Amino acid sequence: MKSLAVLAALTIAAAGLSGCGFAPLYAQPGVVTSLAAIQVEAPQGRTGFLIREHLDDAFARDRSRQPAYHMQLALAEQRYPRGVRVDNVATRYEYVLIATYALTSVPSGALAKRGTVRVELTYDSADQPYASVAAQQDAQDRAAEEAARRIQLELATWLAQGARPPEVKAPAKPG
Repeated sequence: MKSLAVLAALTIAAAGLSGCGFAPLYAQPGVVTSLAAIQVEAPQGRTGFLIREHLDDAFARDRSRQPAYHMQLALAEQRYPRGVRVDNVATRYEYVLIATYALTSVPSGALAKRGTVRVELTYDSADQPYASVAAQQDAQDRAAEEAARRIQLELATWLAQGARPPEVKAPAKPG
């Protein structure tokens, strides 16, 4: 009886959503293929490597295809001590990652989109040096993953709202 009521509620909800014009973000034409055609260039260093890897995963980067966009990233990292003990040693830190990106069209080199995302998170600092370093590196990885997710969402929304991907010409066949 209870499962029948749940099924009826789901059917009514689905019918209501279909009538309001709801469409999933990634169902919009060109969103997925345009995201897969973004080549990311990140700064050197651990955080740059991490965010580039997370963005390539988030975009489902298709390396067999010529990129339609080039993304240049700039990163700023800050770490603030929080939760200071009586002996003036921080037991907790706040880590802030600011990622600024510029998306340019590969064929023309024209600026297509610019944006900034800011990720703030905290992590515990242990008395043992290795545990403290591991916690800091985990914070960097979590922040890079969240920044990549936010950039992906901004770009997917931008593409779904009508941004047109640039025309990519097929390479000329030798001949």
